[in-house]
Amino acid sequence: MSALSLVLLLLGASVLAVVVFRRFNLPPVLGYLLVGSIIGPHALNLMHDVHRAEYLAEFGVVFLMFSIGLEFSLPKLYAMKRIVFGLGLLQVVITMALVAGLVMSFGVSWQLGIALGGVFAMSSTAVLTKLLAERLQLDSAHGREILGVLLFQDLAVVPLLVVIPSLTQPPEKLAMLLGVALLKAVVVLAVILVFGQRLMRKWFHFVARAKSSEVFVLNVLLITLSLATLTELAGLSLALGAFVAGMLISETEYRLQVEEDIKPFRDVLMGLFFVTIGVKLDLHILLGLWWQVLLALLGLLAIKALVVGLLSWRLGATPGNAIRSALWLCTGGEFGFVLLGEIVRVPREIQQVALTVLVLSMLIAPFIVHYSERIVVRFVASEWLMRSMQLTQIAAQSMGTEKHAILCGFGRSGQYLARFLGQEGVNYIALDLDPDRVREAAAGGESVVFGDAGRKEALIAAGLMRASVLIITISDTALAEKVLHHVHELRPDLPVVVRTFDERDMERLNKAGAAEVVPEALEASLMLASHALVLLGVPINRVLKRVRQTRAKRYSLLRGFYRGQTDRERDEDDEHHLPRLHSVLLAAGSAGIGQTLDELNLDALNCEVSAIRRRGIRALEPEPETRLQEGDVVVVLGEPEAVMAAEQRLLQK
Repeated sequence: MSALSLVLLLLGASVLAVVVFRRFNLPPVLGYLLVGSIIGPHALNLMHDVHRAEYLAEFGVVFLMFSIGLEFSLPKLYAMKRIVFGLGLLQVVITMALVAGLVMSFGVSWQLGIALGGVFAMSSTAVLTKLLAERLQLDSAHGREILGVLLFQDLAVVPLLVVIPSLTQPPEKLAMLLGVALLKAVVVLAVILVFGQRLMRKWFHFVARAKSSEVFVLNVLLITLSLATLTELAGLSLALGAFVAGMLISETEYRLQVEEDIKPFRDVLMGLFFVTIGVKLDLHILLGLWWQVLLALLGLLAIKALVVGLLSWRLGATPGNAIRSALWLCTGGEFGFVLLGEIVRVPREIQQVALTVLVLSMLIAPFIVHYSERIVVRFVASEWLMRSMQLTQIAAQSMGTEKHAILCGFGRSGQYLARFLGQEGVNYIALDLDPDRVREAAAGGESVVFGDAGRKEALIAAGLMRASVLIITISDTALAEKVLHHVHELRPDLPVVVRTFDERDMERLNKAGAAEVVPEALEASLMLASHALVLLGVPINRVLKRVRQTRAKRYSLLRGFYRGQTDRERDEDDEHHLPRLHSVLLAAGSAGIGQTLDELNLDALNCEVSAIRRRGIRALEPEPETRLQEGDVVVVLGEPEAVMAAEQRLLQK
């Protein structure tokens, strides 16, 4: 097979697999592994030249370790030192010892036992951090524990890459070879870190003066591969040099730019690496070893969960958070594959069992995480009390408040919005999951409480049934859909305004029942255009008119507020006659049920139907032939008197 044919085969199969796995919200890593197992010599045998692909895949590991080096931060390590060097260190050491002891009881050598212990001690940084971010739990107590353990595991890979290749040597040579390897690692790293730190910053300044993105990317590749080659010449691994390269660049001001430039290379080559791992899976052998695989998988999950749970609890975590951390960290990770590839002369059966256990554990990781809360609540009675106290605090804050606004998130956007609401005398209550932010804001007199806006109970405690509007200030589509689902179930007449980064998710959020979706990109462009036009000499009145017209076309629910406005200040009486919006829920027995908009003839009342929400789906400017149904939410637009008359016509017979 030619190089081009090999690349086309890998690209085609990988694209198809990743698309399918993304559709089911599964990690792409598993898609690459599946591709490798299918096209490998043990299945369809489409990839004949496996060694050529493995050579390219080594660079995937190089760039993965380079990315880990980029994220290395001494201040971050110091801030999390108790978790990283306490829970993280103990988890890796104890897990390695238990796994080694267990496999040695089956007649495996202690060297291979320690190596396999290192393989199974790792958890998936890529999968778990993504799941934490999706669930807005990065700042939670168990989230910080998980991140701290993952950080130490990433660091532990570096010495393990030095130690594991030496463990397979004969016992009489092991001590000497291990000592030489560690000595070489210390010398090489000391030379690079002492002299490289000064040279790296100067060299990047020199390259940056060229003001060329191509040169900058080429320089990053040059630095990464040069240091990787240097460590390989010293008898160490390529990955170690790449890690050091990333660590050096992380201390410069170019770190963020380098991270963005290197990401495409890292992701593509890492995908190729996992394909080559999948190639090694021999399904024929595994069919005969299925009970060993099942036993090893259950043993891995039990050992890691027990170690993490007990350590977390003994180090001061609550029983609930200890179980959460245990369930999140009990599966394997991508660095397990990297370390497994460093073990030489491993028996084929053991290699197959280890590979399969890692693959299966990563496959079930999202499902374990999904059910972790139910497991915690089921086995920890105190969690009920803690949740009740949290909901009681939220309810106490919102008690006595009516027609208020609920803010989901109290970041910068939420705080700016709260100030505007306060200036207009509108009461609000904000839900946020950052304990430090909640504590400081509450001390400053803000109506903010710790709570998950994605939970139905938290929304009810915040006064959802009494609120006038709900605003999702976090640009998180998954959270927005969850909140919209709860609102549609409990208060279908409550308007919800959603913030999003751009217009990609607008249709999705509109279908979920959002009253309005505000894209940041549009608002930023309007402000940029306004300032630019004024500076170019365009009259301010014309600029403001253009902005109003654009917003009127984009935000259908705000049309009434922009129509007919002039640039002069309005008094309170004028504002009273401005068109208003009002949501009318057609409950059972409402007069409008079964009638079309044409038959209702709300235009005769100087009122129009701006939108209809039906079963979470919103239709803007509905057709006159639209027939209303029970449960519809009709959004009417008009002056206050006209809106009241329209509501009466819709509800009363």
